[in-house]
Amino acid sequence: MEEAIGIIEVSLINAAAYLPQVGISIIVLIAMFMLGRVAGNLLLRVLQTSTLSRTHRNFFRKIIIWIFVLIGVSISLNILNLNAASIGLLTGGGITALAFGIAFRDIGENILAGIYLAFSKPFKMGDLIATGDIEGEVQEVELRHTHIRTYDGVDIFIPNAQLFNQPLLNFTMDGLRRISFTIGIDYDDDAAQACILLQDRIKKVENVLADPPCVASISGFNPQYVELKLYYWIDTFNKKVDYWHVKSTVMDECRLTLKENGYTFSSNVETANTLKVTEPVEVTSTKK
Repeated sequence: MEEAIGIIEVSLINAAAYLPQVGISIIVLIAMFMLGRVAGNLLLRVLQTSTLSRTHRNFFRKIIIWIFVLIGVSISLNILNLNAASIGLLTGGGITALAFGIAFRDIGENILAGIYLAFSKPFKMGDLIATGDIEGEVQEVELRHTHIRTYDGVDIFIPNAQLFNQPLLNFTMDGLRRISFTIGIDYDDDAAQACILLQDRIKKVENVLADPPCVASISGFNPQYVELKLYYWIDTFNKKVDYWHVKSTVMDECRLTLKENGYTFSSNVETANTLKVTEPVEVTSTKK
């Protein structure tokens, strides 16, 4: 029992002697983090005069902060006499640790992908992008992920490696977005005239661009109907333009146009045949 108490006392004395080094290392780490923030903010001010978007300026600011934090960790390890770990971090293992996220390959992949996205600039904050089954507006680009918000208000954090490895669709890079939909009309109807009528009606809808022009054309012959496809464009730089409102208005205007001109239309129409009988018909059944 006395031996155990003695060991505990020695451990407490050693820990107490070690506390100043721990405190200094923590102070150094905090100080380096604060210096990193100051340096990052200074870099942000310098980059504001450049052509880089806000998304990428913030990204580079965060890289500077993480570099200062990495240096602070190395100094703290030296203060704690963990020289081997510090040397391994700064020399041969330093680049590997940064690239592979300090022993986590997925984290390293996402960081490298984030750096690539920052330099290649396939999108900026506010752009509407899609990857896989995910579609939304870019809110922020972080070191490991990109934050987007979907139409229904869901915040999704996509790993940067996914944006790097999979096809990336940017609907708003040049300020134009094309919207399309299909509608079916009966085979007995005049499809060419329907295309002309629909184009003329779409042009008059508010917030539909005149250039590029809208297009209505025959896109296919289904067993039960002739399929028409309609294309038109909106300005995505104009934040007052509501995508869903414009699409709904255009579709309703096309519906009214076909209805007013006597077309039989649906996504699954069939030729309507009406049997008119003016006199009673006698039906005789013969059974053998």
